[in-house]
Amino acid sequence: MRPLLLSAALTLALAVPLAQAQDSLPDIGSSAGELLTPARQAEYGGMMLRELRNYGYLLDDPLTTEWLQTMGTRLGSNSAQPRQQYTFFMMKDRQINAFATLGGYIGVNAGLVLTAEREDEVAAVLSHEIAHVTQQHVLRGVERAQRDQIPILLGMLAAVIASQQAGGNSAGNATMASIASGMGLMQQRQIDYTRSNESEADRLGIRTLARSGYDVDAMAGFFERMSASMRGNDGGYTVPDFLRTHPVNTTRISEAKLRAEQMKKDTVVLTTEVPGGVRTERVNPSDPGLSDPITRRNNLLLPPGMQVSVGQLSRGSSGDFDWARERLRVLSAVTPSELTREYQGLARQKGGLTPAQRYGQALAQLTTGTGGAAGAARALAELNDADPGNLWVALALGEAESRSGQAAKANERFEALLRQHPGSRPVALTFAQILNEQGGQAAGQRAQAMLRPLLSQSGNDPVFQQRFARASELAGDAHRASEAYAEAAYLNGRPEQSLMQLQALKRQPNLDYVTRARVDARIETITPTVLEMRRQGVNDPELERR
Repeated sequence: MRPLLLSAALTLALAVPLAQAQDSLPDIGSSAGELLTPARQAEYGGMMLRELRNYGYLLDDPLTTEWLQTMGTRLGSNSAQPRQQYTFFMMKDRQINAFATLGGYIGVNAGLVLTAEREDEVAAVLSHEIAHVTQQHVLRGVERAQRDQIPILLGMLAAVIASQQAGGNSAGNATMASIASGMGLMQQRQIDYTRSNESEADRLGIRTLARSGYDVDAMAGFFERMSASMRGNDGGYTVPDFLRTHPVNTTRISEAKLRAEQMKKDTVVLTTEVPGGVRTERVNPSDPGLSDPITRRNNLLLPPGMQVSVGQLSRGSSGDFDWARERLRVLSAVTPSELTREYQGLARQKGGLTPAQRYGQALAQLTTGTGGAAGAARALAELNDADPGNLWVALALGEAESRSGQAAKANERFEALLRQHPGSRPVALTFAQILNEQGGQAAGQRAQAMLRPLLSQSGNDPVFQQRFARASELAGDAHRASEAYAEAAYLNGRPEQSLMQLQALKRQPNLDYVTRARVDARIETITPTVLEMRRQGVNDPELERR
């Protein structure tokens, strides 16, 4: 049922594109935002995200998700709408693509990160997509679609899935095949933007990039490299999806270069005393988008070290890009054998693997079973000795130690990491996964106690809910486990299953008052979503087979 509905939605999307080509910006009096309230936009964005997760497109990895979300939040806070809520998520597909949709939801394919050479280039793409959100380009397209009676959820979902190309590693079942069958009809992708939209997103995006402290040359550099790679390939080359939905030509690259050069000319170097040294920053005094005005550097009314206010500006990349890229290389690989060949090729090209690539190779051994946990532990221990403060390596080493029979040593390592990084989601979730694998009531109780403080901020985190559910189950807390399993089902695109699980839990005679009230509240919240999904014609295939 669901594949047919998505195919039908895709056909509608192709017949009536969301964004038809035009040369002028929409009128200032556009009704964008009136037809769909911000709350409704967020609701549709969340529904689409859960459906994409349901089809296995998302890569819900705590480390890479936090890296992407941290970078995106930094950019969003320096955008034209710093109060807009953004949700950044990673897609498994290795096609080069990124997109924005309703409610500030922005997706990035693993392939885009693998293609980038530095974090600034990924930030450039994110800042461009953020501009599409702040300028309501997505909303205006959906508004036109709604006027043409296209169901919003199905149209959005079909468009995004279509953009992922059937050749990606998420393909392989009837649903993907049914969606791919309509792709040959596509003249312009449903998530395409107009030429004026793209120009505006470039212009505002590079400003956001600069305010956030990234290299303004990264946007033109990334597009130029992709364009050159297209020209350098012979027949049979498939155009990356990002260039289909964000067409790059010499004019656009030149404009990006000119903007970057102008921004560098307009900035001044300011030096501010900070604890432990001096901070040097480039800022544009006339930039109206900075949240605070820049004061005179020699203002005698201000004490030393407080001569300059630069808004929310922060400088440089996080330093995690190389590690995030290698982790994504492993997690997005189609097969272990292909991953092995990939690292063999990298070793030949570079004359030896970098530390980050050696981390990826060890991670591949650990996750794919191609080299064994013991071998991965030895390789990661060497990396950890060389870089003891690297969280990416330390977490992988703890996993390898536990899975190679050194549970006590691994647990000691994780406890130390928790003390060093209190409240860290990746540390807590990785440790909880290891404790759940070890099994037993004591391990479950420790994992549950560790995760419980994160409950209030993990309502939309399916990885957290799944691991908290298993920990509660091991600890003997059946009611809490049932709640968390139901929440995980909801976040994984199974709202009907979630509703059924909650209703079954509510019928338990020994349910305490607080838990019953909490379950009642979730049932009341999830029921409208189930009804809306049914109205849109999206049903749970597992329930249909029962």
